[in-house]
Amino acid sequence: MSPVFDGISHVLLDIEGTTCPVSFVAATLFPYAEKHLGHYLQRHGAEADVKQLVAEVEALWFADPHPEAQSLLKQGQDQGKPGQLPPVEPYLQWLIQNDRKVTALKDLQGWIWEEGYRSGELQGPLFEDVPEALQHWHQQGLVLAVYSSGSIAAQQLLYGHSSAGDLRPLFSYWFDTRSGAKQDPESYRQICNAMHTKPANILFVSDVLAELEAASTAGLRLLFSSRSGNPQRDAGPYPSTETYASVIINTN
Repeated sequence: MSPVFDGISHVLLDIEGTTCPVSFVAATLFPYAEKHLGHYLQRHGAEADVKQLVAEVEALWFADPHPEAQSLLKQGQDQGKPGQLPPVEPYLQWLIQNDRKVTALKDLQGWIWEEGYRSGELQGPLFEDVPEALQHWHQQGLVLAVYSSGSIAAQQLLYGHSSAGDLRPLFSYWFDTRSGAKQDPESYRQICNAMHTKPANILFVSDVLAELEAASTAGLRLLFSSRSGNPQRDAGPYPSTETYASVIINTN
């Protein structure tokens, strides 16, 4: 049975497992960033934005209570010169390998991916039904937005260099972890305020139950993305779909 939603004015979309395969991030983007991290820092380390980001990562590293993070820090201090901060690359590599949701890391990954997208080495592999659904919703007058743990820059790169071309003009808003954690209801309240609309007017689509639960607490309408290859396939109490071609959205 096709999910039907009435009174919707905004569609808020997750990316990974929702509009593109989970495997793209884990099997393509993360390894690409990890492989090119050191070379990128060497080439751009003197730039103001990169220097500021490195300082943020250093502060985070010193405050990180995880035993592995502290072990890496001690190794760097032992191998470095007295009074000199150890290079942050080993900690950044560790953050990537452990998929830590760190805003500074997401920014850096986005910068590295930008070079990959612009060179043609990377392309955003959207699910086959997604481009047509986005075009249809946009033509309906729905306001489209993205909310992903990846940085806004990374989101725009994926949609700007997608398998269906540049789809960025279809979206009006972009949100990342600067709006808060995706499992925190307050994040969704802030997003509602930013889009100047009521929670009940927003349909949030995600493949993660904990995110849907948080959005539900904030009053948003919900759709579970049940795609092949997703870690979670149980939609719990929420309506679900395997393709957006079957979703019917009636606007206000």
